Amino acid sequence: MRGNARCAARSNARGGEGAAAGTRAARQSWRRARHDGLSSTRLLATPPPAGGSPEVVSEHVDVLIVGAGLSGVGAGRHLQVSCSGKTYAIFEARGAIGGTWDLFRYPGIRSDSDMYTLGYAFRPWSDAKSIADGSSILDYVRQTASENGIDEKVRFHHRVTSAQWSSDDACWTVEAQRSDTGETVRISCSFLLMCSGYYRYDQGYTPEFPGIERFGGTVVHPQKWSEDVDYAGKRVIVIGSGATAVTLVPALAERAAHVTMLQRSPSYIVSLPAEDPIAKLLRRVLPERVAYSLVRWKNVLLTLLSFQLSRRRPTLVKSLVRRAVQRRLPPGYDVDTHFKPQYGPWDQRLCLVPDGDLFEAICAEKVSMVTDRIQEFTRRGIRLQSGTEIEADLVVTATGLNLLALGGVNLVVDGRQIELAETMSYKGMMLSEVPNLAITFGYTNASWTLKADLTCEYVCRLLNHMDEHGYDCCAPRRDPSMAEQPFIDFSSGYVLRSIDQFPRQGSRAPWRLYQNYALDVMSLRFGAIEDGTMEFSRARATDAVVEPVAA
Repeated sequence: MRGNARCAARSNARGGEGAAAGTRAARQSWRRARHDGLSSTRLLATPPPAGGSPEVVSEHVDVLIVGAGLSGVGAGRHLQVSCSGKTYAIFEARGAIGGTWDLFRYPGIRSDSDMYTLGYAFRPWSDAKSIADGSSILDYVRQTASENGIDEKVRFHHRVTSAQWSSDDACWTVEAQRSDTGETVRISCSFLLMCSGYYRYDQGYTPEFPGIERFGGTVVHPQKWSEDVDYAGKRVIVIGSGATAVTLVPALAERAAHVTMLQRSPSYIVSLPAEDPIAKLLRRVLPERVAYSLVRWKNVLLTLLSFQLSRRRPTLVKSLVRRAVQRRLPPGYDVDTHFKPQYGPWDQRLCLVPDGDLFEAICAEKVSMVTDRIQEFTRRGIRLQSGTEIEADLVVTATGLNLLALGGVNLVVDGRQIELAETMSYKGMMLSEVPNLAITFGYTNASWTLKADLTCEYVCRLLNHMDEHGYDCCAPRRDPSMAEQPFIDFSSGYVLRSIDQFPRQGSRAPWRLYQNYALDVMSLRFGAIEDGTMEFSRARATDAVVEPVAA
């Protein structure tokens, strides 16, 4: 995989087709680059031809990472360690490192899974809390970036809008808009690694509530929470029943006059200790990394067992969860109305509450649960379909996310527009017929970082394999007879609203998403790179093609 100046030079030639001199200069640069075997070159813009400026690719890197959140920082670390000869850059749309943990600022923001699995495998989580607050997680991500020099690779305010693949040059030409200057930046790369998350950062989801304009108080979505939102001594309604709602409600209850959690239907809510007692014990008697690794695998296996039991014995798991909730609440509390979902365990993600903080707030009568449908907003609050009116000064719409695949980046391969819904996901991380591109997309039934780490491990193995064999391109080739299934098998509203934006999955490996860390370890960390599905080739300019090797 010979990333060099030819990508940038030939892209410049295409951008300046109106100027023969510019084209000749670009081609000469490309030939010199091939002759010299350069791995990365920063190119100066050629003089603009008469009639306008050419679109100039200013730089080439071996790998371009999109996104500087938890996944993007981890990707940078993996590249530095496992592909130390590769050049890379990180384009980040916002002005800071951290992704989700920099964006969300609402009260109580925390992890919804344990930090021993949400943390990186290569950097032990050393805080006492297993379920950590958002600021601690943000510090962890930023410290990881700083300690490894990854922060120096980040280009802030660079929102990637499009990426065009050329099989002639075996590279992507990527366009980004700079929000700080308004200019368009173009860069070429040999491999594109998308770590941009799965939802719109600029807009959360809020249903069209009738009469919301009449409400005399304040309405805010958690994604847009700011420090000037005043809830002290106020009557607060939180609309929603997911992870954000169960996080917000007990935090708001500490200062609000009263908080009502208004849900259309309940979710499964499970209490876990904020601090892991086994982790505390192991840290006292074992080296930090050994203790961290053991606790990480302990939590991975417990999560896998919980998920498998939920799938095979859903009635039993429902009963166990219900009894655990009932023990946390006052005698006679209507558990079935407010905490007994109609769907099966893990049909939607389970909500975790550290040390039962939500239940404690209910017992202290700081929080009321209401399960009903909204008829309309009124001047004083919300009227329900049952006829009850709940008065409020502040309404928080914890009603979900707007999903966005690939950060909204427009993909073009050899002039062909890529429609994600028409592609199939390979190993949950690459797209059929789309070369040299990988996507980090975490588990729905476990911590995001588990899959993100494995994805980066596989990408590094793939890049090294291509270098060893002289390949420039790799792309999984789809079996046209493969049956299609939705990419995410989840019944959550935010998923169902947007599932058509995402690629499909297949009915068997390597096209099926098993949502199983142990299986993915075998496949991504130890599985064969040349498996009969992944096809390798060289740039068309070399006039050589390598056929896929049969499994």
